[in-house]
Amino acid sequence: MNSKHSHSHICGCCMSKASSEINRREFMAGAGAVAGTLTMASLLAKTSFAADADYKPARPLTLKVQPVLTAQVYKPKKQTSWRPWGGLHCKEDIAKEENRIKKELDLLKKGSEFPLEILPLITLNETEQAANIAKGEHDVMLIYAANCSGKTLEVLTNPEKWTIIFLRHKSGPVYLWYETVQAIYLRKFSDEHKQMGVDCDDIVVDRTDEITWRLRALYGLKNTIRKRIVAVGGAGGWGQWGDKERQKTPQMVKDFWKMDIRSVDYKPTLEEMIKKAFADKTLVNRCKEKCEKYLKQRGIKLETKKEFVANAFILTEVFKSCLAEADTDAFTIQHCMGTVMPIAQTTACIPLSLLNDSGYTAYCESDFVVIPSGILLHYISGKPSFLNDPTYPHDGVVTLAHCTAPRKMDGKKYAPARILTHFESDYGAAPKVEMKVGQKITVIDPDFDNKRWLGFEGEIIDNPFLDICRSQIDVRINGDTRQLNQQTTGFHWMACYGNYLKEVGYALNKVGIDWLNLTKT
Repeated sequence: MNSKHSHSHICGCCMSKASSEINRREFMAGAGAVAGTLTMASLLAKTSFAADADYKPARPLTLKVQPVLTAQVYKPKKQTSWRPWGGLHCKEDIAKEENRIKKELDLLKKGSEFPLEILPLITLNETEQAANIAKGEHDVMLIYAANCSGKTLEVLTNPEKWTIIFLRHKSGPVYLWYETVQAIYLRKFSDEHKQMGVDCDDIVVDRTDEITWRLRALYGLKNTIRKRIVAVGGAGGWGQWGDKERQKTPQMVKDFWKMDIRSVDYKPTLEEMIKKAFADKTLVNRCKEKCEKYLKQRGIKLETKKEFVANAFILTEVFKSCLAEADTDAFTIQHCMGTVMPIAQTTACIPLSLLNDSGYTAYCESDFVVIPSGILLHYISGKPSFLNDPTYPHDGVVTLAHCTAPRKMDGKKYAPARILTHFESDYGAAPKVEMKVGQKITVIDPDFDNKRWLGFEGEIIDNPFLDICRSQIDVRINGDTRQLNQQTTGFHWMACYGNYLKEVGYALNKVGIDWLNLTKT
């Protein structure tokens, strides 16, 4: 048995853890609240909107790692094989190895760009200790398998948590399990993998950077599972129209990803909140000031009415108020064009862009087919993720577009942007973000059934200005275009700056989603 789990549940480690007359947006038939509703009473309880200091993204969950060195000293026995493979022969050797591991872990933690807690190193030489250690308050067991019995390794491996096995070949004294981890530990003297909770992807030899990216993947996974998210207009899933199976998407997200979806209805709740915001002169003036500063930023060109942008900042404060009440940093809005426009006198495009630039995860269309991939990619990369509409790949190129792109795609600097109307309504304000030409990106395509995701590395080669969603990029595909077209599923895609394909694949393996990486490395 490998480390994959059933599609119907998340493993225990994650607990610590249509007709042609209908346009494409209307396919987003709402499925209602999955986990709970933010009531108008609670959202309108405050007499005025709070200052920005009260609206910060929630602190991400820290990944806790328990390092364990399995090492013991073997005593000589006359005229028999008494010493196993490995370079730890005495207590002094073990002490040196402990110091080596501690130094490596210190460097690993200092170089980590995500919240990481490394617990004190435990040196283990008895199987009896292993069971208690395996039950500890950690997310990941990092085993330095120098020498010990197979039973000790098995007891240390708690299938309810994540495990990484580190082995030495040339980075220090060679480890016994460098020889035997495959046949004895993983396969149990058989030809099939039988170790629960661990497979060959969890084995690392010599390179601590190989530990780092795996931990980054698990950090992303920990912060995706059980994520609380505000869903204005309720939860949906693209492609639901006329297909009862597609209407199961929100429930699937609840069952599989354990997401806590907090619904906010348009009427009366959001409508009353927006009315209250527009009646708050202090808030309105503050938002006008923000609007002026935004429009004066380097690289910004206004090509719509300024009032649409100012109203967008007010709408952003309303969205932040919903987030603060739910105590989360994840947000999505459904049916955002025809529903929110008459209420807010603008579109939700700028607010979603601003939220992503501020460290939140915010998406339009409430498409829970793709939202888990965006949250996962955000935490893995430490950057905003861009929900987009893909086009038909051809000649090694695909166009990705949407009206809600973040401007701070690298997580640090604002990209230039033209502020236009939302394309399909020709109303409100939407950013046409000029993303960095030459930038390598990760592109993910989740399927409707949450059984297989596809991914590839792309390179931004142009920011065209076609009559489509405002933020648009032409992307060169690092992979076989024909295979991409043959294997594409679902609808919306997700993208972010940088290549995080191996992290995404590693994380998906832990929850039992198949992963197809079209970029050959």
